[in-house]
Amino acid sequence: MIYSTLSADSEYTLSMGQNKIDKQPLVLAVDDDIDNLELMSQILDLFGCSCVGALDGKTTLGVIRDRQPDLILLDICLPDINGIELIYQIKQDPKLVDIPIIAVTSLATPEDRDRIFLAGCTDYICKPFNLDNLEITIRRHLH
Repeated sequence: MIYSTLSADSEYTLSMGQNKIDKQPLVLAVDDDIDNLELMSQILDLFGCSCVGALDGKTTLGVIRDRQPDLILLDICLPDINGIELIYQIKQDPKLVDIPIIAVTSLATPEDRDRIFLAGCTDYICKPFNLDNLEITIRRHLH
């Protein structure tokens, strides 16, 4: 499912395949592009994960508190709350601080990477990403 603050009824259902493992890890994917979220949902399904998506930072905070995902894949450039600020807010909550956050972003300068890691991200993947590297990174932080 993708959650959005566009309206109270703007919830989109993403197709999810068969369960691939007994307990699928829940991954929250955050990106302001619905096509990117749908692609990420399909990729995560192939990796054996359940996926919930959010289109903006405010919604992300609500979903994290409500669903307690096992991992967050976070685009840094969001329309309402900058991803760096969002990371700070997540890491300040004792109930959320241990959730690994992987930045999935097109911000690729060394300065950008430094800011992302200093904010509290666990890992970093540059867009466009390689599927094998994405899978390795996700599995490393889920297990």
